[in-house]
Amino acid sequence: MTTALKAPTPASFTSRLHSPAVAARVGVWLGVCFGVAFLTGLISHYAQNVSQPIPFPTSPSWGYRVTQGLHVITGTAAIPLLLVKLWTVYPKFFERPPRNVRRVVVEVLERVNTGLLVSAGIFLLVTGTLNVAQWYPWEFSYRRTHYAVAWVAIGALVVHIAVKLPIIRDALRGDVDDTTHDDPAATRDGGVSRRGLLTTTWVAGGLAVLTTAGSTVPALRDLSIFGVRSGDGPGGIPINKSAVAADVTATATSSSYSLSVVHGDNAVTLTREELSAMTQRTETLPIACVEGWSASGEWTGVRLRDLLDLVGAPRDRDVAIGSLQQEGAFRDSLLQGNFADDDRTLLALQLDGEPLSIDHGYPCRLIAPNRPGVLQTKWVSTIEVAT
Repeated sequence: MTTALKAPTPASFTSRLHSPAVAARVGVWLGVCFGVAFLTGLISHYAQNVSQPIPFPTSPSWGYRVTQGLHVITGTAAIPLLLVKLWTVYPKFFERPPRNVRRVVVEVLERVNTGLLVSAGIFLLVTGTLNVAQWYPWEFSYRRTHYAVAWVAIGALVVHIAVKLPIIRDALRGDVDDTTHDDPAATRDGGVSRRGLLTTTWVAGGLAVLTTAGSTVPALRDLSIFGVRSGDGPGGIPINKSAVAADVTATATSSSYSLSVVHGDNAVTLTREELSAMTQRTETLPIACVEGWSASGEWTGVRLRDLLDLVGAPRDRDVAIGSLQQEGAFRDSLLQGNFADDDRTLLALQLDGEPLSIDHGYPCRLIAPNRPGVLQTKWVSTIEVAT
């Protein structure tokens, strides 16, 4: 004779840790992390847009480094916070709907919104972590999909906070051990107190940050055992795509290499030796990538504005930068006029006083202030000014 399995009910969960008093406190910091990640994600998305009604600023030169670092750091900190938050509230998913029709409708809508929030949050954190690791086991566009789901998540979060605000407010005003909003069945002490669970959560979040933030914060690199690309590479600048991966080794090292600068009917062609003979400038600028890593280097090369002057290009014109790389989403980039005119924007030939390594873009690469690393085009072969 077998006994039929019964679905759990809220009464099945007796731990006092399943409490709004705990969930509200974890939720505050989870909301802060999601909010910061959302805002900094908007900045990164806008910086990569071809069309910018309001030009993305060139100063401070380290601005994108800070915002994208915060994006990845807060996203990483959100992982343990979300896990604890879900654990504290998951008994709610087993509540039976009320019998009142009006209340059923409200309950269903609330659960749908919660489902959207949870699924969108998990999707963002999982795909974001895989993006940091540069592993893409999917066919969709990461950037567009991540951006769209972020709006779903933040919208569902706003609705969730609005619905739960009375309970959140009361839970935060009261003591963490207050049982006012607890389920009546939640009377059993767990293996750890509520304060102990919260302390463990804060420590886990802090460790998540410390072990990854070194990709952005040089002072933490020795502690960030899980930080990716934290300084390895020629000149201390990490490498995302090698010359071999881009299939440019032969063309980049060929004696027939030349750079074409074009504006309408005006065009000049320059060898690397001719670029080296032009006035050289040195700028200390960071490279910051969407994966969260960043590093500063001392770049030497020809000011881009000097090259544009050779073909009589007017100021405030967008410039298309073309690479020897034939395939890949970021083989070319559009440089907005304010970046092209900035004195710090270089066609770099050297890094830290040494010729560029081929993996860093030899024979020459673009380096501009406050610009996403994926747009700092390597192995530059053409510069074409919009007419």
